[in-house]
Amino acid sequence: MKDSIHREITPLKENDCFLVFDRVKQDFNFPVHFHPEYELNYISNAEGARRIVGDHIYEIEGDELVMVGPNLYHGWEDFNNDPKKQIHEITIQFPHDLFSSDMLNKNILNPVKELLFHSQRGIAFSMSTISQVKDKIVSLSQKRGFDSFIELQTLLYDLAISREQKLLTNLSFQRSPDFYNSERIEKVYNYVRENFQKKIMLEDAAQLLNMSVVSFTRLIKQRTGKSFIDFVNEIRLGFATRLLIESNKSINEICFECGFNNLSNFNRIFKKKQGSTPSEFRSSFTGMRNVY
Repeated sequence: MKDSIHREITPLKENDCFLVFDRVKQDFNFPVHFHPEYELNYISNAEGARRIVGDHIYEIEGDELVMVGPNLYHGWEDFNNDPKKQIHEITIQFPHDLFSSDMLNKNILNPVKELLFHSQRGIAFSMSTISQVKDKIVSLSQKRGFDSFIELQTLLYDLAISREQKLLTNLSFQRSPDFYNSERIEKVYNYVRENFQKKIMLEDAAQLLNMSVVSFTRLIKQRTGKSFIDFVNEIRLGFATRLLIESNKSINEICFECGFNNLSNFNRIFKKKQGSTPSEFRSSFTGMRNVY
């Protein structure tokens, strides 16, 4: 990996709709980078290579399809993959303003609006979805003109309504949180972000919305799919992973700076969520400290 996370200058020009890169190669090192465009990556025959999206690290098991939103760190690298195998990679990039807000607010495009929103945390699509859309992705790289733009819109809609999507990064790792679907959750989120270093009481958060603890707990579960304490810990972990990547602070310092009450508790929660200890996680990002 490079010594820094760099901003990539993509070939997209102001009047371009999107670009498609279709490549077959043996080495698979794409240093961690970010850019303001949305990106969709289809990768075939790369078992054992490693994917990095935000604070998420994962060894590829088979064909994969991942979408990342604007300015979200992402990259791939040789890891346990066979260096003799030919890896097929198709990358689709399009600007953040390709679809206007007025257009996305139309009812029929609501699924696409949600897809673009969730991509801020990175999305991995299921094998069944990949099987359904891979021919469309391959054909998109071969089309020209207006037909290709129609095909892109169809592809995005198919992905938007697909099942078993997996969000990859922690909630607070995304650079542009936007809870357009719930002003109350946005209010709670902002409250936790402002107070994550302190002890956060469930009762205080409920009072913030003038709700009973029972009603508030139900709201959080319905809107986020997790308990309030898990919601808080995920936000704290987002700050912790960012500090592990971008700072030289000790793990003990990061633990208490991010609101965890003791180091063993921090290590336990971190490993449960990330699949590795904070030390192991940091070693995966060795040398990556600054964003330029």
